[in-house]
Amino acid sequence: MIYPWQTGEWLRLQQLRAHWPHALLLHGQSGIGKFAFAQHLAQGLLCETPAANGEPCGTCPACHWFSQGNHPDYRVVVPEILAGLVTPSGDGDSDAPAASDDGGKKSRAPSKEICIKQTLALVDFCALGSHRGGLRVLVLYPAEALNVEASNTLLKTLEEPPPGVVFLLVASRIDQLLPTIVSRCRQWPMRLPTPNEARTWLSAQGVDDSAALLAEAGGAPLKALALAHDETCPLRDFTLQQLAAGPNCDAFACGENLQKLPVPVVLGWLQRWLYDLLAQRTVGRPRYFPGAGSALARCAQSADPATLARYTKTVTLQRAVENHPLNARLVFEELFIAYRGIFTA
Repeated sequence: MIYPWQTGEWLRLQQLRAHWPHALLLHGQSGIGKFAFAQHLAQGLLCETPAANGEPCGTCPACHWFSQGNHPDYRVVVPEILAGLVTPSGDGDSDAPAASDDGGKKSRAPSKEICIKQTLALVDFCALGSHRGGLRVLVLYPAEALNVEASNTLLKTLEEPPPGVVFLLVASRIDQLLPTIVSRCRQWPMRLPTPNEARTWLSAQGVDDSAALLAEAGGAPLKALALAHDETCPLRDFTLQQLAAGPNCDAFACGENLQKLPVPVVLGWLQRWLYDLLAQRTVGRPRYFPGAGSALARCAQSADPATLARYTKTVTLQRAVENHPLNARLVFEELFIAYRGIFTA
């Protein structure tokens, strides 16, 4: 399945069929449906009776196996933490760690990286012949999750691509990929849908106030849909109220109420608010929280520009270690105390 805003992208991509690249890098903003597009493309490449526009027929044996998740010439590589995306049951695959062992002890957390054992398995897969006499297709998502060892292993295969194998790499942060990997792929940027396309789709999903959610999601409709069903909405609203209070922000209440949330989630809210503060000061128009325009204007007026810039850099640096084991409460208290300090008396 592809999304409505990807139809034109699909048709343009079919122009490559006469000389299909051995590696295609689909990249663009997170939340626009790149992974679903790559899966649909993989099915189209493996389909035994595709339509003239490359659409898979949905009825041939290859399409049946694909829909069941067991096509012998298809592989999807994702980090352990995303294993549920590629299994029909959504329960994860056999390589994903369980939540606990028989002794009731917690196992290690699922990996957020694509590791070398996964890319070595791809090398073995590439060495095999095709079961159906056609292409073999591999999808890596997100490609920026490749760790150093896995990247180097993949690079060797991309440098000497085996015949009949197509790599589909999907990335939101192409800058985090090895330049040598990027250079060996045909790059295919995927566009953000227009606001009208995104709002129409969100309305069809039964989402109210799609404009505000879409703004907060940076224009990405899948992110906006996730926000609409996000159980942390009350805490997000609490955080925005505290940020809107400017110098009166209660840092200790923030630490108390937000401590059970993942650090990256709260940092994301904070970073988007800071972006809007800077936007309010420069162009007078917030991007992510247009509904909080009056509060942003008030905060922007009393914020010291130099201190705001330094604080924004601090939050950016914090994001670099956001996935490390941290005491969330202390992190949040320190950040919100520093936030109060950007405002002049």
